[in-house]
Amino acid sequence: MFYFFFAVAALITGYFVYGKIVESSFGVDTCRATPACRLADGVDYVKMNPKTIYMVQLLNIAGLGPIFGPILGALYGPAALVWIVLGSIFAGAVHDYFSGMMSVRYDGKSIPDAVGHNLGKFAKQFMNVFSVILLLLVGVVFILGPAKLLAVKIGFNLDKNMAVVVWTGIIFAYYFLATILPVDKIIGRLYPLFTACLLIMAFGLSTMLIVDGYTFFPNGVGLANVHPKGLPIWPLMFITIACGAISGFHATQSPMMARCIPDEKCGRPIFYGAMIGEGIIALVWATLGMTFYQTPEALQATLASGGPAAVVDQVATTLMGPIGGFLAIIGVIILPISSGDTAFRAARLIIADFSKVEQKSIAKRLLIAIPLFVIGFIITKTDFNIIWRYFGFANQTLATIVLWASAMYLVRHGKAHWIASVPATFMTAVCATYLCVAPEFPLHMSADYGYPIGIAVAAACFVWFMLAARNTPVEVDAVDSPGVIG
Repeated sequence: MFYFFFAVAALITGYFVYGKIVESSFGVDTCRATPACRLADGVDYVKMNPKTIYMVQLLNIAGLGPIFGPILGALYGPAALVWIVLGSIFAGAVHDYFSGMMSVRYDGKSIPDAVGHNLGKFAKQFMNVFSVILLLLVGVVFILGPAKLLAVKIGFNLDKNMAVVVWTGIIFAYYFLATILPVDKIIGRLYPLFTACLLIMAFGLSTMLIVDGYTFFPNGVGLANVHPKGLPIWPLMFITIACGAISGFHATQSPMMARCIPDEKCGRPIFYGAMIGEGIIALVWATLGMTFYQTPEALQATLASGGPAAVVDQVATTLMGPIGGFLAIIGVIILPISSGDTAFRAARLIIADFSKVEQKSIAKRLLIAIPLFVIGFIITKTDFNIIWRYFGFANQTLATIVLWASAMYLVRHGKAHWIASVPATFMTAVCATYLCVAPEFPLHMSADYGYPIGIAVAAACFVWFMLAARNTPVEVDAVDSPGVIG
C-alpha cells in the first residue's frame, strides 16, 4: 500500500516542482492575449472557464490508454509503476504542456503547424498525414472498446455481436454531433458531468482494495520482469503503457483547449496537470491488475478470456457490487468516448488548417467531417487487436516528434532544451527499437541486433539535433517564424 501512495505522492510533487520548472522554461506571458480572446469565432475559438477546460482536457486525453495500457503493463510487475511516475513527470506532462502552449503561441493551430514552425516544412507535411491517421485509429479504437463493454451491460436482448453493432452506431452518431457542433455546446457541458463517473471509477476502486483488505502487490515490489509469457520490458512495456505515461495522441487534443484558455498562466494546471491526473488513473489500474489478481498468471488468464475489458468488468463488479460496479464501468466507458469524439474533432481541425477551409460555416464542417466518418466506419471492420497494436507504436512515435519540436522551440527562444531533448532521445530509442523487434513489423529482428540499432538511432538523432541547435539563431520572438530544419 505504501508503494502505491508513494507513487501517487511523487506524481503530485512532480506537478508542483517539475511542472513549475517546465512553465518557467517556456516563459508564460500573462500580458499576451490568447487565441480565445483574439480569434473568437463561437465554434472552436471559445473562451471557457479554466476549471471546465481542465476537466475537458483530462477527459480528452484519458481514453482507454490509462486503463487498458496499465492493465496490460501490470503483467510486467511493479516496474510498470516506476515508468508511469517517471514517464508522466519528465516526458508525458512536458510533452502535453509544450504541445498546448506552442499552439497558444501559434494562434491555436493544430500540432502539425507547431511542429512545422520548429522542424521545417517536411516535418509539417509528415505530421499532417501521420496525425490524421493516428486520430482515425484512436477514434475507431475508442468506438469499439466502449461498444463491447456496453454490449455486455446493456445488450437490448440481442446477441453480443449484434449488440456491439447497435452500440457502435449510437456512439458514431454522438461522435458526429460532437465533431461538428460548437465546442461549448456538447463537450463543454457534458464533460464536467462525466468527471463524476471518472472519480467514482478511480478513487472508488482503489478505496475498495483497502476496505476489502487486499494485500497490495502480493508478489513484492521488486523491479524484476514477471511477465507470464516472458515478454521483455524493453521496449514493449514503454509502448504498452502509452497514455498513462506519455502519448502523442495528447498533442492532437491540447490545441483544442489552447483555443479556449483565457490566460497563458492556465497552461500548467490544464496541460501539465491533466497529464499528472491521467498518470494517477494509470497507477490505479496498474495497481488493480497487480493486487486484485494475486499472480501475473491469474491476470493473464482473465486477459486471455476477454481482454482488458473483461478485467475491468470483473474488478469493478467484485469490488463495488452490481450498482457501484456499473457506475465504475460507466466511468471506463465514458473515458474512451470522451476521447474518441475529440479525436474526430481534432482530425477535422487539422484538415481544415492544412486545406485552409474556414470552419465557422456548418456546411464547411460537414464537408470535412462526413468523409472522415466514412473512412472511420471502414476501419471498424478491421480486427481490434491489430488496430490497437499499430495505435501504440504510432502514438509513441508522434509523441517523440513533438518532444523534438519542443526542444527546438526552446533553442529558438534561447532557453535550455534538456527538459525536452532528453525525453525525446529516450522515446526515440523506444520507438526505433520497437520498430526493429516487434513481430507486427517487417524487420522483426532479434534483440541482439534490434536493441543496438534502436540505441544507435536515438544517439544519431541527438547528434543531429545538437548540430542543428548550434546553427539555429536565437530569435527575440519566433512565434511567426518558420523552422530552420528540413
